[in-house]
Amino acid sequence: MSYPKRLIEVDLPIKRISAHARREKSIRHGHISTLHMWWARRPLAACRAVLCASLWPDPADPLCPQAFRAAAAREIRAFCQMVYKGTDLTALCDNDAWKRYGALAKRKEPLDLKTLPASLVATGNGQAKDSTDLGLLRDLLLDFIADFAAWESSTNEAFVTTARNLTQAAHEALGGAPGTRPLIVDPFAGGGSIPLEAIRIGADAFGSDLNPVAVLLNKVVLEYIPRYGQQLAQEIRKWGQWVKAQAEKELGQYYPVESSGNTPVAYLWARAIQCEGPGCGAEVPLIRSLWLAKKGRESVALKFVPRPRAKRVDCEIVTHAKAATVGDGTVKRGSATCPCCGYTTPAASVRQQLIQAEGGADTSKLLTVVFRSADAKTYRQPTERELLVVKRMTDGLKRAAVIPPIPLPLMSGVFNVPLYGITRWDLLFSARQLVTANVLVRHLGRVEQELRNSGDPGLSLATEVLLHLAFGKYLDFRSTLCTWITVGEKIGHTFGRQALGMIFDWAEGVPFGDISGSWERSIEYIAEFVEMEAKARSKPGVAEQVTAQRHTLPDDCAQAFITDPPYYNAVPYADLSDFFYPWLKRSLGPRFPSLFIKQVAPKDDEICEMNGWDPVRYARKDAKFYEDGMRSAFVEANRYCIPTGIGVVVFAHKTTAGWESLLSALVDSGLMITASWPIDTERSGRLRAMGSAALASSVHLVCRPREIAAGPVNTNSVGDWREVLQELPKRIHEWMPRLAAEGVVGADAIFACLGPALEIFSRYSRVEKASGEKVTLKDYLEYVWAAVAQEALKMVFEGADASGFEEDARLTAMWLWTLSTGNGKELAQAGMEDTEDGDDAEDNGDTGKGGGYVLEYDAARKIAQGLGAHLEELAGVASVNGAKARLLGVAERTRHLFGRDEADTPGAKKGKKKLKQGDLFASVEDIEAEEGSWGEKSVPKLGTTVLDRVHQSMILFAAGRGEAVKRFLVEEGVGRDTRFWKLAQALSALYPTGTDEKRWVDGVLARKKSLGF
Repeated sequence: MSYPKRLIEVDLPIKRISAHARREKSIRHGHISTLHMWWARRPLAACRAVLCASLWPDPADPLCPQAFRAAAAREIRAFCQMVYKGTDLTALCDNDAWKRYGALAKRKEPLDLKTLPASLVATGNGQAKDSTDLGLLRDLLLDFIADFAAWESSTNEAFVTTARNLTQAAHEALGGAPGTRPLIVDPFAGGGSIPLEAIRIGADAFGSDLNPVAVLLNKVVLEYIPRYGQQLAQEIRKWGQWVKAQAEKELGQYYPVESSGNTPVAYLWARAIQCEGPGCGAEVPLIRSLWLAKKGRESVALKFVPRPRAKRVDCEIVTHAKAATVGDGTVKRGSATCPCCGYTTPAASVRQQLIQAEGGADTSKLLTVVFRSADAKTYRQPTERELLVVKRMTDGLKRAAVIPPIPLPLMSGVFNVPLYGITRWDLLFSARQLVTANVLVRHLGRVEQELRNSGDPGLSLATEVLLHLAFGKYLDFRSTLCTWITVGEKIGHTFGRQALGMIFDWAEGVPFGDISGSWERSIEYIAEFVEMEAKARSKPGVAEQVTAQRHTLPDDCAQAFITDPPYYNAVPYADLSDFFYPWLKRSLGPRFPSLFIKQVAPKDDEICEMNGWDPVRYARKDAKFYEDGMRSAFVEANRYCIPTGIGVVVFAHKTTAGWESLLSALVDSGLMITASWPIDTERSGRLRAMGSAALASSVHLVCRPREIAAGPVNTNSVGDWREVLQELPKRIHEWMPRLAAEGVVGADAIFACLGPALEIFSRYSRVEKASGEKVTLKDYLEYVWAAVAQEALKMVFEGADASGFEEDARLTAMWLWTLSTGNGKELAQAGMEDTEDGDDAEDNGDTGKGGGYVLEYDAARKIAQGLGAHLEELAGVASVNGAKARLLGVAERTRHLFGRDEADTPGAKKGKKKLKQGDLFASVEDIEAEEGSWGEKSVPKLGTTVLDRVHQSMILFAAGRGEAVKRFLVEEGVGRDTRFWKLAQALSALYPTGTDEKRWVDGVLARKKSLGF
């Protein structure tokens, strides 16, 4: 069966879409992210663009229906005329696109929709362009998609109407019944981004998920907002205010107001232990930092006031604080130092004491009370009255009466709070936080009674759900894992990371008022989102709780499945959602009995590799479980999608194991990959990006049923291994420059190349060697990595023959290039702090002693293998530690390159203090003093490889040995080797901006001309 290619199978303006997706991360008001917490939600910009490009045929494809070409020409011309006539759309359009819009708007003759030059027949990923009208129409559609991806375009009537008309025209031209809309299915709907954008562009959407919290979110975006729109926003505000008015009467006594009438906005606490120093026993508050507010000359900090006789540590508030006078906190890597006696209680003892205190929420020490004045926040010490109020609430609370005592699991690298005694979900909250939450929930229950007399039960239910989601937002900012953010003076939320890491000093916000996460703010953020989406006037979709492996949809009912499935073991959605689940079950369980059957969120069928995190609870959830589950989900998608339908699978895992599992599942399910596009969706400064190979892009894999994409002849055909290997490097060679032109490099480019590579392999049901042996996908991916590595190396050295460099240089260049995507230049955003205990900290790019650059071991091994090197034989360049491999920093190679082991340094022989990492370059002077400088009789040995010699020159420059650099390059002849300068130039481009290594190699390069090279 023949079919026309969709736009996404031919071209996609990924650079422009990526820019909109990145910008969207900073948008808050009216954005779906403000509805409720959900982890790893996709940017709307990327979803909107991908959906349009997936549903609309390529007008330049020879099989494109003439009806669609005519409709597209009509719709896009009308849109161009709106832009050209100077409407406010011009501000939303790319400059180059605007020129094309204007050219079409001024054009009098209609587009020629029948001429089809040979150059347009097999374009494939946009490699061929043409100036004919069909080529122009394609470009205009792609321009429109890129401009529609902008946040401001999402509710603009001209964009939305044009998109819906194009979607309808495509649907009917491709065989859809008149008056019906294409059905888009997302079997892993999660936070609802994809289904939301599906109904925005005029499709029907079926969003399903196993997780009850996700199902509620999708009901809001697919069912409630399209049906009730602005009226729903009004109801939320109305009843949110009603709940506040009722609860304030009851809660006022728990948050004392000053005699002057000033109301606190936050209380800053620290968990506390007893010092185990001999004869001390003082109560020590566990404080990470003494800063309260960082705002230049108006900065505020705490100062310890030790009271040894009273066995306690008090704190004073210091205004106009300066960095030079603000001391350190008491906590470092989990251990605690007592300000009274100086004794450091080890981390194990700190943990044991907090275990005895069940996490220490109710034994915490109140440090500071925060107030908001007209133009600033002010701080004061707590009063006896405030301390007495909290004590009474703590003594009188029965926690089990608020929420059931549900265990909180210990999960390595995800949940470390049980190590400190927080072994139940209720222990994440202090007594006052639980009492306040209980009062709010009670009054939310009264809202249901008040709404029963409403004339529209559907609107009443929608209002209830959104009020309880607002309560979930409130809880996210009202646990004892919320930090006080000193820049901006605000409260961070519980899920600043996709984990629950221990926070020793925490912030408690008041329930009402102008402060992060308050009830009013939670209500208003949701109301703004409802208002924003109501402007789109979308048709309702359907949201249901369905297991992706056993879907309820009938055969051949959907035109496309577009989904963002779980990324192997990246996010434990079900366990994270248990933070909210018990509260929702308590309130909404009677309204949704089938959703809230169990005590916690369902986990048995969740497709995620969990064995590595929790081998006790998830013994069976290994890589095979993930692969089998994904295969079943894709088989189901293939079943309910029409034969000529299309699929898009989003994936962004940074481990090769994760990719291999997903790709194996996809190929084995009978799907063939026809295109792949990386779209940049992440902040460069996020924690996971710092110095590691975290992906900035999400790769969108486009697929079709193999019997359709490959044709009936190839459905059960056998591919020849030799032919596949011959085609692979050609395909990568075509694809890599396109990625580079779009700014896609490093790890993003490596994984983005998997799509084109799989286009070759997945067109066959089986690939065999000449002997008849089957080639597994895992075997094929080894060759893919090699092809990508070799092609990337050609780009790194700008077309030079990389084989002229030794293995260590090739590996170093490729390693740094792989990491080039994730090098963040900015600090992680406020509220994204790491866990307090360094032993349990998330890998945020800390490369360990000596610096260096970290990759997953398997990725590093495959890169080395692709370059003809063996990682284990390059110990002087890289080290391996378990599942991690590290490219050594240049500083670490000092003694190796200058012929000295650390124990034999002249400094050590003379009895000097052992050199610290930062003082390594002093050893260069010691060596020269003992053996002679460069150019004299006894000189350090020249490095055996070009990389060694480049690193030697960098080290000499870093040590301030300018004359030695000159003799090294000129008299020793190192600089006469053109490879030396070629490698130095490549390393300059590869080392992250702002690093010492970048500065050192640039310093060497700056001397090239003056030295006569």
